[in-house]
Amino acid sequence: MPAEWEPHDATWMAWPTDGPSSADLDERGLAEMRSAWAAVVLAVAAFEPVRLVVDPSDTESATELVGDAAEFVTAPLDDCWMRDMGPSFVHADDDSLHAVSWIFNGWGQQAWASWEHDAKIGDLVGREAAKPIIASSMVNEGGGIHVDGQGTVLLTETVQLGEGRNPTWTKAEVEAELERTIGATNAVWLPRGLTRDYEEFGTRGHVDIVAAFAGPDTIVFHDQRDRSHPDSEVGRTVQVILGEQTDAEIIALAAPSILRDDRGWVDYSYVNHYVVNGGVILCAFDDPADDEAASILERCYPGREIVLVDARGIFDRGGGIHCITQQQPTARA
Repeated sequence: MPAEWEPHDATWMAWPTDGPSSADLDERGLAEMRSAWAAVVLAVAAFEPVRLVVDPSDTESATELVGDAAEFVTAPLDDCWMRDMGPSFVHADDDSLHAVSWIFNGWGQQAWASWEHDAKIGDLVGREAAKPIIASSMVNEGGGIHVDGQGTVLLTETVQLGEGRNPTWTKAEVEAELERTIGATNAVWLPRGLTRDYEEFGTRGHVDIVAAFAGPDTIVFHDQRDRSHPDSEVGRTVQVILGEQTDAEIIALAAPSILRDDRGWVDYSYVNHYVVNGGVILCAFDDPADDEAASILERCYPGREIVLVDARGIFDRGGGIHCITQQQPTARA
């Protein structure tokens, strides 16, 4: 699996429908959610093509907000988290591109989720991209892995080994399947994700909000510096493990100053950024730490434009910019 900063042919996204992630929203709230997704579509489209999966009932709203900035692919949807339901693209031995289709079951068969349609999106995207599909027997989501393009994968024990996903699998079995499908030969296991991710509507520990490769020898991690927030201890643990198990430079991305919202501890994170051709789409929170994070990522990704997009409307629904995007790399052959 190539690193995210390698060249892309396109970015895949999914348009918010009237589904589980918007079940508590009125018409205005759903419109605001769609506006948050549209802002990411438009930001990414300035750098590379966007292919947007849209439920047949939602083509009008998608057209209204993104216009011709994206190519629409019409298909039934339950939800809108493309990173998780979509495939992970990989280079084969002959340098052609294949699509790994994981089993998607609503982040471990969570009671609030539905996945009748979303479970088919991995195959659909692979077919629409005209790439051979590698089927996996493992329950997994793209947000549960992060790679350096050289064989190392970051993951968390509470996802691949967690309740509702692959509870009978061992670490060795997970690692063997990741080697078969994405070519990972070195797995770095983190114990858990951020605190809010274990609440009712969380993913139970996706790694792409905690730690991410930001270059072949660089890893950024979520650094909650306020000791009153439970993620402070999570970040310190992650920093130690990454330092012990990798040779990468470990860089702290300080969390925004806001600690809580009306639901409890927030998980606002700059780690959950998305790398595009010539740019980086970075979560923004109208916070003084936005500029600090942008400055750090400028150094991590020299020559790329850092684009800040307000991600609060996405995080309010349970994820960030990385969670709603999925790169289709360019074939090497």
